[in-house]
Amino acid sequence: MRHWFVSILLLAPLALNAQVPSVAAKAAGAATVKTWTPARTVDGQPDLQGTWTNASNVPLERPANLGAKEFYTPEEAAAKAQAGFQGDRPVTVEAHYDLSQFGLDPSQGKFAPNLRTSLIIGPEGRVPPQTAEARARIAANATKAKGHEFDAAENRPLSERCILWPNQGPPMLQAGYNSNLQIFQGAGYVAILQEMIHDVRVIPTDGRPHLPANIRQWRGDSRGHWESGTLVVDTTNFTNRTAFRGSTDSLHVIERFTRTAEDIILYEFTIEDPATWTKPWTVQMPLGKAPGRIFEYACHEGNYGMANTLSEARALEAAGK
Repeated sequence: MRHWFVSILLLAPLALNAQVPSVAAKAAGAATVKTWTPARTVDGQPDLQGTWTNASNVPLERPANLGAKEFYTPEEAAAKAQAGFQGDRPVTVEAHYDLSQFGLDPSQGKFAPNLRTSLIIGPEGRVPPQTAEARARIAANATKAKGHEFDAAENRPLSERCILWPNQGPPMLQAGYNSNLQIFQGAGYVAILQEMIHDVRVIPTDGRPHLPANIRQWRGDSRGHWESGTLVVDTTNFTNRTAFRGSTDSLHVIERFTRTAEDIILYEFTIEDPATWTKPWTVQMPLGKAPGRIFEYACHEGNYGMANTLSEARALEAAGK
């Protein structure tokens, strides 16, 4: 497992359209502004292909003390980096574990430029409140599971069983490490390979409808189309066991991929599940270009963690604990 990251640049907020002058250039009051136009694939679509990283030092939710402040100034971001902060948290060092040996030390990470104070956009910058129905459902599930967490492998989280990691998406969020993905394009399809858990999501862009509502999948059913220079991916048909941050099988995700520079794809997704949240919410983050290629990732190769966890539970039960 290996990291690939891009160098951090302190830039102004990214422009949403690849053919619109950058915010940084506008702010500088440049007399002549050059625009950037992405290359095209053989079928005429913007070329999103390559290896990218969604590693980020920006928290998903805005720290409460920042109120409605959506962006840091370049000077504020530079001062925080100089002071040893990652996002809004000081970088701490584990005394008993050499994280740098495995490329997991937060100070080793370099990220695509982003001056946002949170990945969630808007004045609140936070996940909306859950509905009363959602709070009751989540509490009931927790009560039902209490005391049975280690009964069998099926009782363990999907990521622990190497079935589904939360970062895979949709929506795609960074993993703790190996936050890398590779995009491939062909006539009528876009495919996204995730380094972490090594799954490939194949997204038809040929106009076919979603699968019937009775067919449910771990990562839903994705259908893509192009809107000018943006790939828009609509995903439905999730299972209720996917449970993204407590969601139900009515989860609906809309993703947008816009290449805004040679080394940047602006990635945006909107989450909607009226059975879970009081309103939809949107995340916006840059994917940075990563040199090299995706490396093989093996989740349970030589991993005795699950067997050891369950055998310990049986031993404790036998001891009456």
